[in-house]
Amino acid sequence: MVFLFSGRMIFSVGLGASASKSMAAMTSSFSIMRYTASSTTRAVRVLGTAKPLASIVNFRRSLCRISATNNEEASAKAAAANADSGAPTIFDKIIAKEIPSTIVYEDEKVLAFRDVNPQAPVHVLVIPKLRDGLTQLGKAEVRHEQILGQLLYAARLVAEKEGILDGFRVVINSGPDACQSVYHLHLHVLGGRQMKWPPG
Repeated sequence: MVFLFSGRMIFSVGLGASASKSMAAMTSSFSIMRYTASSTTRAVRVLGTAKPLASIVNFRRSLCRISATNNEEASAKAAAANADSGAPTIFDKIIAKEIPSTIVYEDEKVLAFRDVNPQAPVHVLVIPKLRDGLTQLGKAEVRHEQILGQLLYAARLVAEKEGILDGFRVVINSGPDACQSVYHLHLHVLGGRQMKWPPG
C-alpha cells in the first residue's frame, strides 16, 4: 500500500492487482488531479514492488505536466493581451544587455542566447534585434522576408556551433493557441536528444 498525502488530502493506492484500477479511479476525478498537481506530493510509506510505484511516479509526472501546461496557456493568453502595445519585452532588455543572458551567436541583426528553461540539452532562442512589428510569425509581411531568412540561417549557425547539425528542430510559436509567451518573434533551436513526432 502507498499512502500519498497532498495538503490535507490523503490517498491510499493498492500496489497489487488493483493498482491500475485505483490509479484509474484517481485519474477520473479532475478535482483530485487538480488539487494534487498544485501541491507537493510525497510518498510516506511504501510496501510492495517497485513496478507499481513507477506507475505512481509517472502519474505524478503527468499531473505536473497538466499543471505546467495550464500555466503555459494562462501565460500565453496574458501575454497576447499586450502583444501589440509596443511596450518593451524581456527580449528587448536582453538585446540592450539590461538582463544577462548566455549569448551563443550575435551579428548586426540577430541575437541567439540560451533558453533559461531548456526543453532539450541544447535549447537556444534566436531573435531579431529590431522587432519592426514582427511580434509573431502570423504578423509577418513582405518587408520581413530578409530578416526571416537571416533568422533561419542563424538557427543553422547555432546548430553548427552547438554540434547538433546532424539533427535539430526549429520551432516558432505564433499566437496564444501555440503558447507564444513573448511577443517578439523568436525561434527555438532544440537538439542534443532524439526528437519525437508529433511534437506536442
